[in-house]
Amino acid sequence: ACASTPHYMPRQHFPGSQVSARNDLAFYAMSLAGTPYRYGGESPQSGFDCSGFVRYVFRHSLGVRLPRTVRSMSRVGRPVSFRRLRPGDLVFYDTAHRRYSHVGIYLDNGLFIHAPSTGKRVRIDHLTETYWSKRYVGAKRPDAFALGATQKSAGSAG
Repeated sequence: ACASTPHYMPRQHFPGSQVSARNDLAFYAMSLAGTPYRYGGESPQSGFDCSGFVRYVFRHSLGVRLPRTVRSMSRVGRPVSFRRLRPGDLVFYDTAHRRYSHVGIYLDNGLFIHAPSTGKRVRIDHLTETYWSKRYVGAKRPDAFALGATQKSAGSAG
């Protein structure tokens, strides 16, 4: 798999285009599959850790800035139940005996994408795989999707 910078530009988003924004985010995240894991990594060139990957995807696909750490990300947005997951929701795991020690991006059909650990690459896994299902601690819907807003709404009239 090639870990070079993807040549992908998300299409323009308009208010109410939540489905389009979610799809763009998911496709952009998938374009980064194969990028090596690197602790503290925040770019396709240097590699990603889990939160660096999530943060990069949101920033470059939607222009949304998320906090840097998994714990901080867990405080953003609103909780969403397992049954109501939608593309772009953040899924959290306890992989290091800490409630929020790993994060990924839900894609659809039970799949999520994440930067797993040292020696591995950004990849897609299934939420119901034994390893992940035992460690799942919850999900959050980032504010970017709360009202269908996908970009800064500077100058928009209510």
